[in-house]
Amino acid sequence: MAAKSFEDLRVYRQTEDLADLLWDIVLAWQTFAKDTVGKQMIRSADSIGANLAEGHGRGSYQDNRRYVRIARGSRYETRHWLRRAYRRKLLSDKQVEKLKAIVDNLGPQLNAYLKSIGPTKNPGSGPNA
Repeated sequence: MAAKSFEDLRVYRQTEDLADLLWDIVLAWQTFAKDTVGKQMIRSADSIGANLAEGHGRGSYQDNRRYVRIARGSRYETRHWLRRAYRRKLLSDKQVEKLKAIVDNLGPQLNAYLKSIGPTKNPGSGPNA
């Protein structure tokens, strides 16, 4: 059964968990770190869920798939900012372990969601049709 709303999607709820966790962490940082790495990391993490929501609301399978692909790109951007924050000693090992688990889990979930979205033009055209 298809989700009635984007809020019903497990993958979307995971993006909320990631974004909320990052928000709480970044709030404790000093101003310079918040204004540079922090804002970028929050924006990229928020973008994952925002793109899932927008794609879901677009009304076509093609648009929804396109926005899921954009969400995947935002996931990679978030990974980049997590690496930068860790290298700059803004995140502890424990925080990185928890955040990385969520981010890593989102990859297969986004791919599975992408594959589940409606009919494709060419059913055998590849894993991300």
